[in-house]
Amino acid sequence: MRAVVQRVTNANVEVEEKIVGEIKSGIALLLGIEDEDKDADFDYIFKKVINLRIFDDEDGVMNKSLLDISGELLVVSQFTLYGDARKGNRPSYIRAAKFEQGKKYYEKFIEKSKELNIIVASGEYGADMKLSIVNDGPVTILLDSSKVI
Repeated sequence: MRAVVQRVTNANVEVEEKIVGEIKSGIALLLGIEDEDKDADFDYIFKKVINLRIFDDEDGVMNKSLLDISGELLVVSQFTLYGDARKGNRPSYIRAAKFEQGKKYYEKFIEKSKELNIIVASGEYGADMKLSIVNDGPVTILLDSSKVI
């Protein structure tokens, strides 16, 4: 599982020219699910995202998590995080999860976040989406469960 975590002052996602998800200060998350991902991959990425200390404390040091600041979360599916462009110029997405498996983990991420009383917005899984963000910092962190599990 891969995630691009971006600290934002605001973000929204559109489907067919309609805003379907919008947040204020928090994290815009691009979530890529691999065909071979398991619950351990999900658990690692989920815990990392919500506990990642990328928000400033009183001294201006990135020492607070999304939970610490009561930040909001925008979750957007991003199968292209598994694009492999090593051969030729057109990426292959063969490693990306099939629709049902990807959707299962995507929806699970949203549900578990809500269980922690995080304000969550999301895109529409599998849709053509337009994402607008104001990256704060800029702060962008890449996470990959295969690098640790």
